[in-house]
Amino acid sequence: MTNKGQSALSTEMKRKNRATVIVWMVLRILVIGIAIRSAFAQQWESLFTCLLTLVLFMTPSFVERKLHIKLPTLLEITVLIFIFCAEVLGEIACFYIKYPLWDTMLHTINGFLFAAFGFCLVDLLNENHNIKFRLSPNFLALVAFCFSMTIGIFWEFFEFSMDHLFALDMQKDTLLAEFQSVTLDETRQNIPIAVQKITRTIIETADGKQIILDGYLDIGLTDTLKDLFVNFIGAAVFSAIGRIYVQQRGKHSIAAAFIPVVAQEKAKEPEGLLQYEKKAPQAKPQG
Repeated sequence: MTNKGQSALSTEMKRKNRATVIVWMVLRILVIGIAIRSAFAQQWESLFTCLLTLVLFMTPSFVERKLHIKLPTLLEITVLIFIFCAEVLGEIACFYIKYPLWDTMLHTINGFLFAAFGFCLVDLLNENHNIKFRLSPNFLALVAFCFSMTIGIFWEFFEFSMDHLFALDMQKDTLLAEFQSVTLDETRQNIPIAVQKITRTIIETADGKQIILDGYLDIGLTDTLKDLFVNFIGAAVFSAIGRIYVQQRGKHSIAAAFIPVVAQEKAKEPEGLLQYEKKAPQAKPQG
């Protein structure tokens, strides 16, 4: 690392809370170790995931610099651990397969975090006296909720696209014991026909290969709706907390631990997100 890079890293670390620095360093060392092991084992996909994780670890600092805000310690640590759990534990350690509730937990936290981010974006505008922009606590909570749900929907679009364009399986399949379908209605009168107590499904391909399953294979639909539902829960929980925070402004410790604030050194002259054009006052005509 160059002297300039070391200086930048040192400055960044001094600005951080001690707990944040410890978590960041520990997770970074773990990821670098896994990346080295993956390189020696020629596991290129795992190596790419590790490199992506290291880049994502810089996201909180990047957001702080660009928006001139200060992320609360608990929020920043939660984001770092979330990235590690999603990328390293979820993908490389296969926690998504080993622990069915792992994906559900992460999508719930995802809904919570993006509601916090959406809430922050609007609340910073609300609190900027140079911008005529004011939302009621109820509407502010609604905007945060809708922002989080929109991100959740776009993520499901991304999973669907990756599965169909690159033959992946990001939308995990579910084995069902029953389902209803109007396709099975021979009368063509749109009557759902129930298929219950499914114990075995046989899939036969054109080359004669047979795959036997212990139920009906749902192709991603159950997983998608479950992800959106838990995203809904996470977003709703934070939106409710954020609403209380606005009403009590700074007195609600739970919300304050997850809501970024304008950095003090930039509070008087916000830029980036809060940038606006200042117009010089026009001189009054004489006479």
